[in-house]
Amino acid sequence: MAQATGVTRPGGRTARTREAVHAATRELLAESEDGTVEIAEVAARSGVHVATIYRRWRTAEGLVIDTIVDELATRSPLPATGDLRADLLVWATKLLADLRKPVQLTLARAMVRAGEAGEQGSDDVARFSEPRIREIEATLKASATTAIGWQDVFEMVLAPAYLYALISSPLDPEADAVRLVDNLIAVHDQRAGQGVGTRGSKAAAR
Repeated sequence: MAQATGVTRPGGRTARTREAVHAATRELLAESEDGTVEIAEVAARSGVHVATIYRRWRTAEGLVIDTIVDELATRSPLPATGDLRADLLVWATKLLADLRKPVQLTLARAMVRAGEAGEQGSDDVARFSEPRIREIEATLKASATTAIGWQDVFEMVLAPAYLYALISSPLDPEADAVRLVDNLIAVHDQRAGQGVGTRGSKAAAR
């Protein structure tokens, strides 16, 4: 995964513009048969000038990815109380429950298609996933863990959650959330016992 460049989250008028564009994108994705949207359609639906959308998101794929990542952060925020297992379990349970809902599955499929748009798609995934990465890092930091990183969370929780959902076999929010989190904690404990540091640093993303 390419190193993310970071996306700012300013307030005021810019925030309102972002919210309007995201809302229009979500509506259009829900109406789309193939999980794609056009920037011109988003501009017309949101009332935001097409040039403004291109300037901020560059591509329709980037807009889709940013909208879905923001939706996930809103619907399934990751706690950072300092209790790593408890935080991950709350988050994973909510995530798996959401992925059983048709609208969330539609968004997940749209994000996969957006990420398949060649090198630009990969760059957009990296760029707009940065807020989610920072959220995971905050949870890990709160528990003072250095044995696992955000990439481990992606690979051991997010990846199987989305894979099973996308093949129409969504995981169970209760039993499977516990299983995924306990597998991750087992890796953490094994590495911590061996004195192994995280492999999810920003350097690992290159």
